[in-house]
Amino acid sequence: MGDTAQSGAKGHTSAPLVGYLLLVPEGTDPAELFVKDRPRPEIRPVAAADSHPVRQTGVRQTGDDVVRIDTARHLAEVNGRELDLTYLEFALLAHLVLHPHHVHSRDQLVAAVWGYAHIGDGRTVDVHISRLRRKLGEAHRHRIVTVRRVGYKYVPDQQESPNAALCARP
Repeated sequence: MGDTAQSGAKGHTSAPLVGYLLLVPEGTDPAELFVKDRPRPEIRPVAAADSHPVRQTGVRQTGDDVVRIDTARHLAEVNGRELDLTYLEFALLAHLVLHPHHVHSRDQLVAAVWGYAHIGDGRTVDVHISRLRRKLGEAHRHRIVTVRRVGYKYVPDQQESPNAALCARP
């Protein structure tokens, strides 16, 4: 019968089932949320924009106004020049730029950008980072910094130096 309500023995119809995704802090036992006679943490709906940085609306700029991300228009600019990015390159750059100075492991980036269902490895992230650096150009490629044995971070005010150049290459 598909999405329509099912009829019971006496002709009554049942309401369609609705599923919910419940996000809880790491280390929390979801079963504890439903135990009677216990205080419960605040449970609030999360909009799709809150759960995925690429879906946020509006313009968010870095502190130095060099790299700008407009998630509403799916647009990335460097010094006013629009970048020609694939969907995943945009998502990766947006995630890094919207979380400056935060070190992201390859696994965290895969989960945030590709989604949990993505089958792949950290090398996929390395390839996309390399492409992003190339598209940012020589003057700004150093803003995506490699943190050896950990992952990557975006540093909006990163100054080019001999050491930064060595660390910024994957």
